[in-house]
Amino acid sequence: MGDTAMCINPADPKNQWLKGKKVIVPLVGRVIPVIQDSYVDIEFGTGCLKVTPAHDVNDYMLGEKYNLPSIDIFNDNGTLSEAAGLYVGMDRFDVREQIEKDLAAAGLLEKVEAYTNKVGFSERTNVPIEPKLSMQWFLKMQHFADMALPPVMNDELKFYPAKYKNTYKNWLENIKDWCISRQLWWGHRIPAYYLPEGGYVVAETAEQALELAKAKTGNAELTLADLRQDEDCLDTWFSSWLWPISLFDGINNPGNEEIKYYYPTSDLVTGPDIIFFWVARMIMAGYEYMGDMPFRNVYFTGIVRDKLGRKMSKSLGNSPDPLDLIEKYGADGVRMGMMLSAPAGNDILFDDALCEQGRNFNNKIWNAFRLVKGWEVSDDAAVPEAAELAMRWFDAKQNAVAAEVADLFGKYRLSEALMAVYKLFWDEFSAWYLEMIKPAYGQPVSRKVYDTTIAFFDNLLHLLHPFMPFITEELWQHIADRKDGESLMVSPMAAPAAYDEELLKQFEAVKEVISNIRAIRLQKNIAQKEELELQVVGENPVAAYTAVITKMCNLSAIQSVASKTEGAASFMVGTTEYAVPLGNLIDVEAEIARMEAELKHKEGFLQGVMKKLSNEKFVNNAPAAVIELERKKQADAESIIKSLKESIAALKKA
Repeated sequence: MGDTAMCINPADPKNQWLKGKKVIVPLVGRVIPVIQDSYVDIEFGTGCLKVTPAHDVNDYMLGEKYNLPSIDIFNDNGTLSEAAGLYVGMDRFDVREQIEKDLAAAGLLEKVEAYTNKVGFSERTNVPIEPKLSMQWFLKMQHFADMALPPVMNDELKFYPAKYKNTYKNWLENIKDWCISRQLWWGHRIPAYYLPEGGYVVAETAEQALELAKAKTGNAELTLADLRQDEDCLDTWFSSWLWPISLFDGINNPGNEEIKYYYPTSDLVTGPDIIFFWVARMIMAGYEYMGDMPFRNVYFTGIVRDKLGRKMSKSLGNSPDPLDLIEKYGADGVRMGMMLSAPAGNDILFDDALCEQGRNFNNKIWNAFRLVKGWEVSDDAAVPEAAELAMRWFDAKQNAVAAEVADLFGKYRLSEALMAVYKLFWDEFSAWYLEMIKPAYGQPVSRKVYDTTIAFFDNLLHLLHPFMPFITEELWQHIADRKDGESLMVSPMAAPAAYDEELLKQFEAVKEVISNIRAIRLQKNIAQKEELELQVVGENPVAAYTAVITKMCNLSAIQSVASKTEGAASFMVGTTEYAVPLGNLIDVEAEIARMEAELKHKEGFLQGVMKKLSNEKFVNNAPAAVIELERKKQADAESIIKSLKESIAALKKA
C-alpha cells in the first residue's frame, strides 16, 4: 500500500520487457512506474523489487535517487493510517494475514513461499521493528567536516594507530546531515517552540522564545500557553561532542582560567567503534566553538570480545562480572592480563587465562620482594666479583629498557611497553640478576649489594606502576620508610641514563653460555651439586665474566684449550666452541643415540637451506638481507654438524 515504484536490474535479461512500462499495485489499484537500478539482486526471487520509500531504508534511498513519492501508511501505534487506503485502523500483523486471503480471493496470488528475511527486532520488546518516516531535526554537517578533516590528515592531531585515519577520512568525505532529535523521555529537550499558525522559533528559554514569537508573528498578544515546545530530546552525542569544552565550563563561562590553561587537552583514549559518534564530532565542536583542536592525540583501544568474537554486551549476557574477576585474580592481575594482549586498535578475545597470567606476574613480583627483604644484610661482608658484575650489567639493562619504554610510550604502543617491563622483571631481574647476587645458604648479603638491589627494585616499581598501580604502591611503601602522604603515584620516575651497549652484548653471550651448560646438565641428568669443568676452544671471549659463569653453573674451572677433551659435550655460542668434559657422568650409548638424532635433524635442515641458496630465482629476487640470513643459517648448521660428528666420534672411541 506504500509502494510507489517497481525496480528491476538493467542487466537482468529476463525482465528487459518491463523497461519503460507501468504496473498496477494489487488491491490498491495504484499505477506505478518501473525503474531500473543495479541495487536489485537479479538472482533473488523474480528480480522485481517493489519500492516502499516510507518504510525501508534502502527503498528510501531509491526514492531519493529517482524522486519517488513517499506514502506513510502507519500510525505511531502500528495500525494502518488513512494514507493506506485499505485496512485503515487494523494492526499491521492482522493486515499481513488478511491481505494474503484477499489477494487469493481476487485471483492475484500465484504462490506462497517462505524465505528468510533480515528483520530487525527491538532489544527491549522483542517485536519486529517497522521502519517509518518521521519529522526530525537535522544539523548540516559539511561545514564541520571541512574543518575537522585537514588537521587529522596532516597529523596536527594524531591518531594511534594511524590506520584509523582512513576510516575517519572516508566518513568525513561522505558526510551526511546529523539527525539530532530523539524520541526519548530523558535528555536535553529540543529548544524549538511551535507557533499557533505554523512555523517555529528557537531560544534558550521559554521567555526568550515568547519574545521571538511575538516579533516573528507581529502578535503582541501571544502568551506562553500559545507556544508548544518540541517534545523530542537531543541526541546524547549532541551534548557529548562539547565534553572537552564543557568540562572546563567553556560554554557557559568562555575564556575562564581553567579552559585557558587546559584546552586543548593532551590525549583522548577511546574505542574505534565511536570514532564517528564522538571523536569526529568533538574535533568539529572544538574548531567551531574554540577555534582549536580539543586534544592533540587520540589513542584507540581494542574492543573486548568473547571467545566467539562477539562484542561484550548486556543483551548477550557474555560479559563477565569485573568484580568477580578482581576477586579471583586481583585488580592488577585483570588489568595486566588485558593490557598484555591488547595491541593498540586490535580486538581482544577475552579469556580468563589472560587474567591468570596477570595474577601469576603479581605473585612473581611479591615473591621477589619477599626474597630480597628476607636476606640478612652485613655491613662487613665483601662484595663478590659475580655480584659486582651483575650490578653493572643490570644497571645498564634497566636503563636500556627504560629508554625503550619511554620510546614506546611516545608511540602509544602500550602493550609493547608493558611486555618490555614484564620481561625485564621476570627474566632479567628475577631469573638472572637475583640468581647472580643471591648469597650462599645461611650467609649474609653485602650492604652495597642489598642497597643497590633495593634501588633497582624501586625503579622497577616505577616502571610497572602505570600498568599495575596497586601492588607496586603497596611494595613501594614497604621497601623504604616513607613520610605521610608520600605515594609512588606522584613519585618522579628516573630518566633513562646512558648505558654500555657493549656490556649488554657481552652479557647476552654469557647468558647463552650459562643456558647451554644448564641444558647439558638437564640432558645428561647431572645433578647441580656435581661440579663441572668448562673448556673454551681457542680464545675465551667471556673471560671477564668467569665469576658469574662459575657461580651460576657450579664450575670447578674454566680453561682455554686448543682442542676439547674426547667425549665432552660441546656447544657453540657465536663462533666460539665450548665443551664440558663428562668423564663417567653420563650413559655413553644413550648420548651417542641422542647426538645422532640431532645430527640427522641438522643435516636435513642444512639440506633445505642449501636447496634455497642453489635456487637461482630465489638468489636473484630475494632481498640481500634475506640471502645473508640464509647464508648465516648455512654456516651455523655446518659448524654444529661438524661439532656433533666430532663428539660422536670421540664418544665411540672412549
